[in-house]
Amino acid sequence: MGAALAAARNNARTLLIERAGFAGGIITAVGLPYFDGIADKKTGRIVVRGIPFELLVKMGRCRPDATSIRPHNPTIDSTERFKLLADQWLGAHGEMLRVLYHTQVCDVESSGGHITKVFAANKDGLVAIEPRHVIDCTGDGDVAAWSGAPVEKTQPLMPMTLHFRIGNVRQTRELRARAKTALIEAEKAGQLPMFYGPGIIFQFADDEAYVHAIRVPGDATDAADLTRAEMQGRRDAWAMFQTWKKNVPGFEDSYFVTCGPYIGVRETRRLAGRYVLTEDDIRSRRRFDDAIATGCWYMDRHPNRTTVGTANTGNGGYQPDPYDIPYGAIVARRVGNLLVAGRCHSATAAAASSTRVTVTAMALGQAAGTAAAMASKTRTSVAELNGVKLREELSAQGAGPFTET
Repeated sequence: MGAALAAARNNARTLLIERAGFAGGIITAVGLPYFDGIADKKTGRIVVRGIPFELLVKMGRCRPDATSIRPHNPTIDSTERFKLLADQWLGAHGEMLRVLYHTQVCDVESSGGHITKVFAANKDGLVAIEPRHVIDCTGDGDVAAWSGAPVEKTQPLMPMTLHFRIGNVRQTRELRARAKTALIEAEKAGQLPMFYGPGIIFQFADDEAYVHAIRVPGDATDAADLTRAEMQGRRDAWAMFQTWKKNVPGFEDSYFVTCGPYIGVRETRRLAGRYVLTEDDIRSRRRFDDAIATGCWYMDRHPNRTTVGTANTGNGGYQPDPYDIPYGAIVARRVGNLLVAGRCHSATAAAASSTRVTVTAMALGQAAGTAAAMASKTRTSVAELNGVKLREELSAQGAGPFTET
């Protein structure tokens, strides 16, 4: 959504292809209401503005002149209202921005280091699109992989998580601790393969528990494995609900509201792009002249075997100060008209555990959309575009990287 809006705002004729019946990515398709990555945890200072900040303001979460926010990872109160906002914004550009929901990208055709066709499947059948520039926001780097651009996949992959909601829950002081104890017992009894947390918040209503606790290992780029993971996630969600309803005071009169509609995927392919952002870049706060976005989330790498306890291992949950992400991290090698945005951008596994989150993904999308529009205007490729000039353009539009004053 960030990429499409940015491209259209910069007068590039844009087509947004979305597999769901709505836009919003993980916020709406998975149900995660957090704007992770908007602000520095240590100071609360907002370090990402542009489209993600505008959305947060429009959802009534902060004022347009806000410079800081608490908590540093604010939440929105309605994913359904966010869908409507997305429809409104995407529909405001007329023919400059066309949207196809319920449409799945399924292949590409490349020639001479250039994507010549993108194939998508929807109710019209198999559709061939001939783009000038392509931005891969699949999260899984599907277009990049199919086009012949170098990609990588780190094993073991972080597990997937299905989010779900339970209604008519009575909040108590001991609720979360007892919920965790009940899950430990359910796991010991063989009723639950693994879990983490659980994370339970009452974001949407005072009596509705929003839960992130499912942990399903798997590879979301494999159709059969993704199907298995979705099924496992639903089984685990129901098992958790039944366990709590039976054993945890506060859940005795509860009911299962909904889950998904998609399982949340943390990690699959990543672009091996013109520049690979590293953990050392983040820890040392390396500055880049062609920086186009700022990251600030902690190194949040979930293990795919360990149950309960903290969410991250390996990186120790390291909390960096705000750091630069360069243009080269979204530019493909070998394919001159391809950019990526979101968690499939070019970074090591450790670095990506910080850069993969919602607001950072949207900021990279805004940079990619702006870059594609600039390249179209000058009749150059996105690979040839000067990242410093892109940074300057983003800054002029109230976006781009955070700069200390």
